[in-house]
Amino acid sequence: MGVSIPPEPVLCHALEPHPGEAQALQFAGSRITYGALRAAAAQAAAVAWHDWGVRPGDRVVWLGASHPAQIALLFGLARIGAILLPLNFRLAQPEWRRLLEQCTPRVVVHDAEWAGAARDLAAGCALPAHPCESLHDGAGREAPEHASPEAPVLLVSTSGTTGGPKAAVHTQANLLANMRIAAAVQEITPADTVLTVLPLFHVGGLCIQTLPALYAGARVILHARFHPGDTLACIAAERPTLTLQVPATMKALLEHPQWGATDLSGLRAVWAGSSLIPQALVDAFHARGVPVCNVYGATETGPFSIALPPRHAMDHVGSCGWPAPGVEARAGTAHGDAAELLLRGPNVVRRYWPDLPACDPEGWFATGDLAQQAADGSWSIVGRVKELIISGGENIHPVEIEQVLAQHAGVAECAAFALPDARWGEIVAAAVVLREGAAASEEELAAYLGERLARFKVPRRWFFVEQLPKTALGKIQRAALARELS
Repeated sequence: MGVSIPPEPVLCHALEPHPGEAQALQFAGSRITYGALRAAAAQAAAVAWHDWGVRPGDRVVWLGASHPAQIALLFGLARIGAILLPLNFRLAQPEWRRLLEQCTPRVVVHDAEWAGAARDLAAGCALPAHPCESLHDGAGREAPEHASPEAPVLLVSTSGTTGGPKAAVHTQANLLANMRIAAAVQEITPADTVLTVLPLFHVGGLCIQTLPALYAGARVILHARFHPGDTLACIAAERPTLTLQVPATMKALLEHPQWGATDLSGLRAVWAGSSLIPQALVDAFHARGVPVCNVYGATETGPFSIALPPRHAMDHVGSCGWPAPGVEARAGTAHGDAAELLLRGPNVVRRYWPDLPACDPEGWFATGDLAQQAADGSWSIVGRVKELIISGGENIHPVEIEQVLAQHAGVAECAAFALPDARWGEIVAAAVVLREGAAASEEELAAYLGERLARFKVPRRWFFVEQLPKTALGKIQRAALARELS
C-alpha cells in the first residue's frame, strides 16, 4: 500500500496531516511526537525571525551531527521562506569558509559536539553562532508565513568528485516532490520504522528516507552518526522495517562480529544510496533474506530518481532499476557502449547558488554518469564520463575492472583510474587495499585480471595503499587518486 497523503504546496505544512500523538523521531533515548516536532519547527521559525532577523531568502548554516534540531530548523525556515545550509562536518575549516563566502549566510547554528568549531567558523566570517538549544526560545511567539513552492529552502554542496563543489538550490517544490516520489516507491506508511544512520548534511541521509518517512507519517530512528555495532543493535532491538546504507557502511556491518547473530527479519528492505554496489555486499544481504534495493540520483536530482524495487532486487543485481514516477531518463552523448544519463523531473534542481544553471533550457540535468539501458527499460551505471579511460583508442570503464579485481581473495578495496601516457594517451592504473594479513603481488593481480578481462583493460601501473580517498557517502574519488599517485 502506498502513501495516501495529498500533495502539499509548501514544505512547512507537510507534517500537518499526522496525528499529534504519533511518534515522529527517536533520538538518543528520547521520543518526539509529530505534535512536538511541529511545535519545535514553529519555535525555530519564531527564533530565526524575531531574534536573529532571518528573512525570506536568507541562509542559515547548520554545523553538527544528525540531530532532531536540524530537521525542526529545516521546517521552521521553510515557514519564513529562508534556506538551510547544512555543512559537511568532515570538511576542514578553510573548506567551510569558502562555502560560506559563496553563500553568505546570516547565522550559524550548531550542536554541542561542534560548538567550538562553529564558534571559530562564525568568528572568522563575522557571523553570530547559536547553540541548537536556543531554537526552543520561540515558545509562545509566532513567525509570519512566507513559504512558497518556488522558494529555495535547502542548499546542499555537491561532492565535487570531478571538480569544485557547488551548492545545489532545492526549492520547497523540489523537496516535496522528492518526498512524495520516494515515499511512494518505497511504499512507506505510518506502520513503518526507518533507521537513519547516514549524515543529514547530504541529500542521501536527509532526502532518500528520512524526509519521505516523515511525509508519510512513519517513525524515524535517528542516529547522530553511523556505528556498525549500534546499527546492528538497533536492528535487533527496535526492528526497523527500512534503512538506507551505502557500500562503506554495508561492508562495516558485514565485518562486525555481531553480523551473523543479529536478527534481520524485521527489515523488509535495505535501500542502498549508491549507483554501484559491489556484488559481494549485495549477495551477503540477500543470503540473509533481505533485498537490497538500489536508488540512483545526485545531489541535484532530489536524489530519488531511479530505483530498484524489492520485487526486482534479487533478479536485477547490479541494476539501478527504473525511473521513479514523474522522473524522465534518457541517453545523452554516447561513449562507446554507454551514454551519459540525462534526468528531468519535479525533484531536479534548476540552479546552483547563486544563479548558475544546473539544467539545459528543456530542464534536462546531465548527470556525468555513463549508463546502459536494458531491454526491459532498467538502467545500469557503468562509470563516470570524466573517469572513462581512453587508452590507445579503446574506451575502458574503471568499474568493470574494479568489479572483477574486488573478487580476488586478497583484495579488500580497489580503484581503477587513468594516468597520462605519451604512447597510449592514457593507461590504466589500479590502487589496491589488501585484506588484513593477505599478500598479493602486482604480477598475481595482473594475471588474475588477464584471465578474466581483455588485455588492454589490465592495469599497467599498480599502487598498494592503506586506504582510498572517498566522499562523505563512500564514493571513491578517482581524480584524487590520480593526482596523488601520478
